Amino acid sequence: MLSYRHAFHAGNHADVLKHLVLLQLLDYLTQKDKALYVIDTHAGAGAYDLKSDYAKKLAEFQGGIGRLWEVPPADLPPALADYVARIRQFNGNEANGPLRLYPGSPWLAQQGLRDIDRLRLYELHSTDARLLAANFKDASRQVQVTSGDGLAGMKALLPPPSRRALVLIDPSYEVKTDYATIYKSLQDALQRFATGTYAVWYPCLNRPESRQFPDRLKRLPAKDWLHVSLHVRSPDADGFGMAGSGMFILNPPWTLAATLKEVLPRLVELLAEEGDAGKGAHFVLESGAGGTLGDTPLRPERARPTVFNPRGSAGFPSNTAGRKAPRAPAASAGQKPGRPAGKPGNPPQSPRNPAATPRPPRKGPSGRSGA
Repeated sequence: MLSYRHAFHAGNHADVLKHLVLLQLLDYLTQKDKALYVIDTHAGAGAYDLKSDYAKKLAEFQGGIGRLWEVPPADLPPALADYVARIRQFNGNEANGPLRLYPGSPWLAQQGLRDIDRLRLYELHSTDARLLAANFKDASRQVQVTSGDGLAGMKALLPPPSRRALVLIDPSYEVKTDYATIYKSLQDALQRFATGTYAVWYPCLNRPESRQFPDRLKRLPAKDWLHVSLHVRSPDADGFGMAGSGMFILNPPWTLAATLKEVLPRLVELLAEEGDAGKGAHFVLESGAGGTLGDTPLRPERARPTVFNPRGSAGFPSNTAGRKAPRAPAASAGQKPGRPAGKPGNPPQSPRNPAATPRPPRKGPSGRSGA
């Protein structure tokens, strides 16, 4: 399905979160004196006119970059002030000038490149692909625009010659199978290039594919992960609409968590919608070690999610590793203490008269973990 056009949504709260994170990743990864490959799998048109009929139809930018445009830089955390400054630069850096344009991730990525770096842009939608090519027709040779499948392009490029890459993946998720497609593409990417940094955007929707997506990504075999989501209101009662969005980063910079911890409370205050719905505005920030391709994450005790709601209920830290383990059943006769019956390597003893030895009681529902 190729009906999605980002021009309707440019500059909204999801773009603010996505591009804030993208800039932080680029600033960190370009510090090392070695070429960086930046791959944008769903680049869109690359730039958007907020005065166009597309943007004005929903005017979502008013609840995103529009909320930040008039805030003095001194009243913003440094990373957030830098993001707004980049958007002002795209608008001509006019003092007190109006907000007319919004850059896509391709322009923001290009501005952060050095001469040794490379930018690869992919867009499948034919109209947006033509606009993307037109917007970058005067770019240097370090930027390449391809009209085609960005996930297939990512597969062909990994690993890059420099062994350093940042991959941004942000499809529209119009089709439910997009979640599974992204997951499988990341599985393949990590097998080809385990040390790359992969940044995945997703919408926070009231549907199983969206709710379960972060937990699935935690099981991927990356060294570390960071998950952040920003919610500007409570979900609609009917389950429709995007109340927030998230970014999941595999192999993130060690500095990113601290930066987001400083920025997100202020961002929630500024972007929370007015009225009762805005009381549900909050963010989630968590990080941990990568898992395996199976169902059991490795070292899940490292995950430290933080939920913060400045306008409704009080914020609180949550530690998913703080649950008590279930109590093991008592050892039966003939069983060595401290080792469960029936486990390999510890078979229960068989007395001559089995009837004389009662069986150990079965573990009832109360013995289940988390009961």
